[in-house]
Amino acid sequence: MGALHEGHAALLVRARKLAGRLGSVTASIFVNPTQFGPNEDLSRYPRPFAKDQALCRAHGVNLLFAPTPEALYPDGFSTWVHEESVSLGLCGGTRPGHFRGVCTVVLKLLLLTRATHAVFGRKDFQQCAVIARLVRDLNLPVQLDFVDTVREPDGLALSSRNAYLTPEERSEAPRIHAALVAAQADVARGESSAQRLRRTLERRLAAISGGRVDYVAVVDGSTLQPVSKVTTGCVAAVAVWFGKTRLIDNVLLGLG
Repeated sequence: MGALHEGHAALLVRARKLAGRLGSVTASIFVNPTQFGPNEDLSRYPRPFAKDQALCRAHGVNLLFAPTPEALYPDGFSTWVHEESVSLGLCGGTRPGHFRGVCTVVLKLLLLTRATHAVFGRKDFQQCAVIARLVRDLNLPVQLDFVDTVREPDGLALSSRNAYLTPEERSEAPRIHAALVAAQADVARGESSAQRLRRTLERRLAAISGGRVDYVAVVDGSTLQPVSKVTTGCVAAVAVWFGKTRLIDNVLLGLG
């Protein structure tokens, strides 16, 4: 959605590798109004387009596709894509209608660009799962590639919304990832109860100064359904508010 950073740059690097010397890389920048709720940050979402253009150019993008909302949603637009399983919990539970907007715009972007490969970041693990289900269920002729989360040196996941954080909030925000890493360590030491793991993770997140927990979940990495026992491939996913800024993060769990 723009306000590009090194996490997005990693996606472009991966796309260029997939395209090879003779292939073309297209980047889309579109602040999609249909995935924002009525009280969310659509109007204030950062839009530094010239800076975004420069980053795309520096990372080998051949075509920058930046449509207007009117181009993708003309007057009378009334066709929507609903995914009705992996989109229901986590962010889908606290942001009603969000994934309807995501699925609809991703389908439109894939159809308009005719991409053979599409690259997404795992920071939004649920979005990756929803898009994978969209591609599978609708038999879309595109190969998906997911890139690991890129982080600041202190562990904070790179996000365009990090710019909203006050200095005090920015100093506390890395504790989100620290809590998730601690959950991984708990599992490595033999903790297999998802309920105990979730409660411990909730306590660690609740102790973050200025933070407010939105959700904590321990789920199957494929179905995103809650699990009772942690096994290889499970995911711990969280969302935490700092004032009006909502940050998400996740880590893979699993017993060796």
